[in-house]
Amino acid sequence: MTSWPALAVLLLAAAAPIAASAQDDGRPVLGAGRSDQDQARAAVRAGRQAPLSKVLAMIAARTPGRHLNTTMGDSGGRPAYFVQWQMPNGRVKVFVVDAETGAMIGEQGG
Repeated sequence: MTSWPALAVLLLAAAAPIAASAQDDGRPVLGAGRSDQDQARAAVRAGRQAPLSKVLAMIAARTPGRHLNTTMGDSGGRPAYFVQWQMPNGRVKVFVVDAETGAMIGEQGG
């Protein structure tokens, strides 16, 4: 019989390669780590990345609804924000925004 702590260790060990493979292919991974957030803040301070607050203000100005979540990822070889936005009808759109320029790249869903 396996104890609960041992089972937890086995489950975590099995999940690690899955999480790593999702990051390797450039897709955004929910629950970005603390170092990812620190790197994003440093890039904004250095002027290499658009502040998320400006990205969210741009989306809010053109699309009614509310911000749900944002992850960082890659779109066409460039760093991108993937902004989950809930529309007034309850549907969720994902806006893809170039993280360096703040320009809208695309939309999914909604």
